[in-house]
Amino acid sequence: MKQKYWLCRRKNVLFSFDSETGKRESLCTGDKEEAKRIIRAKNDAATQPAINISIARAYLVGTDPKLVERTWGFVMREFCSVKKESTRLRRERAIKSKAFNSIRNKRLVETTAEDFYTVLKSGGVFTHHILRCLHNLALGMGWVLAPVIPPKLWPKIEKKFKRAVTLQEHQRIVQSENNIERRHYYELLWEIGAAQTDAANLTAANIDWENRLLSYHRQKTGELCMLEIGPRLESLLKNLPSEGALFPRISQLPDRWRAAEFRRRCRVLKIEGISLHSYRYAWASRAKRVGMPERFAQSALGHASLAVHREYAREGVAICPSLENYEGKLVSVHTAEKPLAKAS
Repeated sequence: MKQKYWLCRRKNVLFSFDSETGKRESLCTGDKEEAKRIIRAKNDAATQPAINISIARAYLVGTDPKLVERTWGFVMREFCSVKKESTRLRRERAIKSKAFNSIRNKRLVETTAEDFYTVLKSGGVFTHHILRCLHNLALGMGWVLAPVIPPKLWPKIEKKFKRAVTLQEHQRIVQSENNIERRHYYELLWEIGAAQTDAANLTAANIDWENRLLSYHRQKTGELCMLEIGPRLESLLKNLPSEGALFPRISQLPDRWRAAEFRRRCRVLKIEGISLHSYRYAWASRAKRVGMPERFAQSALGHASLAVHREYAREGVAICPSLENYEGKLVSVHTAEKPLAKAS
């Protein structure tokens, strides 16, 4: 194995020379024998971990020959090999981030916590999420024998606050939009709170006029969303095509193009902090504010998890109605008071 530290002298001063970095460090001694002992100790300290790793590799190869060869690039490719196209494309875009370049060709068995911290410092919240997914995949498949970073020691992330679209902002967006199809698209998002792709893919077949219902399956989860058609939604739907796609042009655009167009509209109006997804937050908040039961709101938005739904509706404030008014709505029932027990 290549020796890392060498003894060198310069102007009667003894130094240790690092053959890997090219740096010199004073040994603070003029005794050559003592300097040799220091160099020998430094080399032993540097060599022993490498020997231990070589021994460990020999044992690992016996159980799984590829265990010492797999890199994080291999894990990334496996992470992206999912059947759902939208998920695959999103993951492929995520792993192209420059933050992952430092570990892309790094072997899994050689990865340390410092390598992960380098990635985390280079990226943001989404990088943190993807790195943790990669780590969990490798750990679950047995490609990593122990956690690189223990679960409780992962840095805490501060998610960027995502707020709902307000009624005033929605009205400004709709009034300033000259494209009729996009205007109707934004109005539908306000009325049903659908994800932008789900709303864009709606067709006339999703409308049941006989039972006054609008239903569709979420592209992301497959959950069924079903809403009753009210007067305002009915008026909007009757302005849309009665056959085929409700939004013929918008449905053909990639989701990032729709998001970019909405972002441009917001910049023109100087509206900050919202995206097309903010319409879902707005719908959930409005439902909470008017006291709609959570099971109905979950069904309308396609949320299987109550915790997820409550995160969406966190901006809404449910105002408790007057108890007096509630008592007035109840049917009065005469109940006789029980007689007090006589004292013995």
